[in-house]
Amino acid sequence: MLVIRMQRTGRKGHAQFRIVVQDSRRTPTSGKLVAALGSYDPHAKTVTLDKEKAGFYLTNGAQPTPRAARLLKAEGVKLPEWVKLAESKTGKLRNPEKLRRNRPAEPEAEAPVEEPAAPAEEPAAEAPAEEAAA
Repeated sequence: MLVIRMQRTGRKGHAQFRIVVQDSRRTPTSGKLVAALGSYDPHAKTVTLDKEKAGFYLTNGAQPTPRAARLLKAEGVKLPEWVKLAESKTGKLRNPEKLRRNRPAEPEAEAPVEEPAAPAEEPAAEAPAEEAAA
């Protein structure tokens, strides 16, 4: 059976993919291809695809992987009815109450206001001390 899958190329940390038609019993890295349909760069989000070839293999029974099916549909290739696209997952948070955006608004803490010291009392207390010393 033939499958349409993505074959990883590119250097470490900067993956690029070829979209290939391959026998399902082979590994994607084996290099034994039936046909190369195009490429996908996930960093630049660019897809180059031979739509006629992809349509030909789909009508003749090649089964796309879920990721390849999403790319083919996004590029406008008509998928047969038997190809089922996976529904997009909705992320569920484990502890949503711990997020800052979900916490109740905290009242702003007012900074303690320093009151100015009474300057009249201190000089008056120092003045008699100086007179006594003289």
